[in-house]
Amino acid sequence: MIDTHAHLDACAEPDAVVARALGAGISRIVTIGTGIDSCRRALEIAGTQPVVVAALGIDPHRAATPDADRIDELRSLLGDPNAVAVGETGLDGHHGSETLREQHTLLERHLELAESLGLPVVIHSRAASAETAAALEPFRGTVVLHCFSEPGLLEPALSRRYYVSFAGNITYPKADALRQVAARVPADRLLVETDSPYLAPQPVRGRPNEPRNLRHTLSALAEARREPYDELEARIDANAFAAFGLSHA
Repeated sequence: MIDTHAHLDACAEPDAVVARALGAGISRIVTIGTGIDSCRRALEIAGTQPVVVAALGIDPHRAATPDADRIDELRSLLGDPNAVAVGETGLDGHHGSETLREQHTLLERHLELAESLGLPVVIHSRAASAETAAALEPFRGTVVLHCFSEPGLLEPALSRRYYVSFAGNITYPKADALRQVAARVPADRLLVETDSPYLAPQPVRGRPNEPRNLRHTLSALAEARREPYDELEARIDANAFAAFGLSHA
């Protein structure tokens, strides 16, 4: 299983977290940088853990901070061989509606980076479906919609063949609508993630999340889609390799 979105730099004792993940059958982890310091830490972890690669970005919550002006540093960091994607980046109208103008500017700069470097982009969108769809419309590269929870983004995602990634919130008792959405995503566009240490799935809810908990989210997806667990796991792993250009070595 491949965890396509985890914040290992925000986890206590990342090396121990990775060891537990390996013991649970996790074969690869994409750790996420959310600011320049976070990106540097993500690369440090990836440099010492062969199963870890990194997506590097300045997230929308930092759009009105000095980090937003450090795009040149981000470009340099993305030259690291363990960097496989740009992001997360995007728009958040729930936590940050007052900075949406700055978020738009920052998102555009990330999309320019991804296009110029030929890398996929990892998108955060919350309470901003229409705005996110409009901002992404000109982008012709690979898009990964992380922690998908915006039904309004589903139709653009399907028509543009974005990858759609689901996290632990799909396991929550009141997430019926999200499970219905997951059932509509084509099999070759589906991804799964933990968003560790956040959004722990229902069986471990209330504790810090870890990549080893990915199986709970995958089980919920398999049930929602009425597909065999093993077949869905293999399909999603193949998708992750394709989306992030991962090596099988």
